[in-house]
Amino acid sequence: MHRRATVLFAALALLPAASLLAQGNSECSAYIGPDANICNAAVDGAVLFHPVAGMLISGGNPTLGQVGTLGGFPHLTLSARVNATKFHLPDLNYNGTGTTVASADEVVAPAPQVEAALGLYKGMSNGLLAIDLLGSAQLLPTNQIDNLSVDKDATSIGDVALGFGYGARVGVINQMGAIPGIAVSAMHRSIPEVTYGDVSQGNQYRYGVNLDATNLRAMAGYSFGLVSVGGGLGWDKYTGKADIEFNPTVGPTQFIAKDLDQERTLGFLDAGLNFGMLNLVGEVGWQFGKDLNLSTTFEDNDPKDNRLFGSAALRFTF
Repeated sequence: MHRRATVLFAALALLPAASLLAQGNSECSAYIGPDANICNAAVDGAVLFHPVAGMLISGGNPTLGQVGTLGGFPHLTLSARVNATKFHLPDLNYNGTGTTVASADEVVAPAPQVEAALGLYKGMSNGLLAIDLLGSAQLLPTNQIDNLSVDKDATSIGDVALGFGYGARVGVINQMGAIPGIAVSAMHRSIPEVTYGDVSQGNQYRYGVNLDATNLRAMAGYSFGLVSVGGGLGWDKYTGKADIEFNPTVGPTQFIAKDLDQERTLGFLDAGLNFGMLNLVGEVGWQFGKDLNLSTTFEDNDPKDNRLFGSAALRFTF
């Protein structure tokens, strides 16, 4: 009896330790102690960064400041746009002590792009089923932020790598008195791999992520001659792959590949000044946070927090 009680007590005592060992990413299950923490930080960093990259290339309105449809062929808009948000970059020299990774720097990450919309069909008399074709080219400067780099084999122009997007907007109703103009849209965007860190330069870990984003938007708004205002709600799906390296305390560099798949919702408000062919437009929005159940805590980066973003553009209407 005494022996059974001893065995039971020992088993109960080991439960907390077993629970701790079970925590973390499956990709890091082969490591223990600080090596497991470094591995988890690298994997969790990629998971945390992915929706931020998705938000930066997607923004809110797919044609900034344009709420309704264009009115059919051959109406055309071209815009030079920048999306931006604040982001705390994690410390690349984290040594696996504890499970909190300090913030290395706070940056305002800009994402410039060129976007276009072409009226294809003006729809019925009230604008129902009007169709615009949408396109975008994402510009990814390769040396803009320290420790961030873009796949050297990506399609590029000089030092600027390119991502692309395409989609359509469909009219629901044109603005009529107090009734706002309403439209819905769908876009697909993709960018080449963006990497943070470089273990060959002494960093403890690095992660690279590529991204495919599907964006659904519903928008409503008004145009009052010189001024236009509007807002909308959106749903995004971000998929891609993470390419991860980290240096354990003993032994060679370790390599990990991970599939990424996340969803986010967001809201946004647009406003613009219309000077004939030239429009000055801006946007503020929020990507709503989500608990990612990470094993790592990143200082000043809580995925449950809503993330504020902003956009500004010059739009030319033809």
